[in-house]
Amino acid sequence: MEQKGSPLGSTGQPQDTARAVQEMFARVAPRYDFLNHLLSARCDLWWRRAAARELREILERPDSIAADLCCGTGDLAFAFARYSRGIVVGADFCHPMLVVAGQKRSRLTSSVTGNTSEPTQGAARTRFIEADTLQLPFRDQSLDLVSAAFGFRNLASYEDGLREMSRVLRPGGAIAILEFSRVQWPVFGPLFRLYFHHVLPVIGTAVSGEGGPYQYLPNSVRNFPDQDALARALREHGFVKVRYRNFMGGIAALHVGFKAGP
Repeated sequence: MEQKGSPLGSTGQPQDTARAVQEMFARVAPRYDFLNHLLSARCDLWWRRAAARELREILERPDSIAADLCCGTGDLAFAFARYSRGIVVGADFCHPMLVVAGQKRSRLTSSVTGNTSEPTQGAARTRFIEADTLQLPFRDQSLDLVSAAFGFRNLASYEDGLREMSRVLRPGGAIAILEFSRVQWPVFGPLFRLYFHHVLPVIGTAVSGEGGPYQYLPNSVRNFPDQDALARALREHGFVKVRYRNFMGGIAALHVGFKAGP
C-alpha cells in the first residue's frame, strides 16, 4: 500500500493520528447517522446489509463469533445480528459513537417481536466494547469473522490493522472490509467525484457545523488503496480466496478473504 494510514495527524505518529480520529468522530457523533444516510441517499444501509448477506453462512453458525471493528454507531453489527445465531461484538475507540450504538440497541431490543423490516433479530445478543482496532482485546485465533465498514480507512496504520485482524481470526475465518473505493464507470465516475469532493463537504459542514470531517472524507478516500491494491494487501497478509464486490460502479467495495489454515 502506498498510503500507510489515515492522513490525519502527524506523519509517522500513530498516536497523534488516533487522537485526531477520536476527536473528529466524537464531534460528529450526534449527527453521524443522519448525515451518512442523507449524503449517501441511504445507500450506506443497503451496502451494509448486502455485506451481511455475503457473510450469512458464517453468521448462521450457532457458535460463531463476529467482531465488527471501527463499528461507529453499530449499523453493520446490527445487520450481522439479523442473521447471527452466535455472538456479534461491535468495537470502537470513540466513546460517543458507542453511546449512540447503545441507544440504537435499546430501541431495537424493545421493538415489537416479529418485526423483520429492520435488523432487530439477534440485537439482544449484540455487545459493544471500547477498543482500538490496532490493539484488540481478543485472544489469538478466537473469532470467526472480523469486519470494518467505512472505518478501516481511518486507521493510523493499514498494515498493523490487517496484521491485528489476522491475529484474532481462526484459520478459515473471514475478513470483510467495506470501504469507499474507486468508481470504475467511465461517465458516472467524474460526476460522482464532482459531488464527493465539492458538494458533499459543503452539505456535511452546513448540517453538522463541523468543517473538518467532511473535507477529510474525500481526502482520505483519495489516499486509500483502490480495489486491486487492497486485494493484493490482503493476500500479502496471508488471506486466501480474496474477492471484492463493487457497489454502484465502485463508490464502495466489499473485500472478503479467508485466513489460511495452519
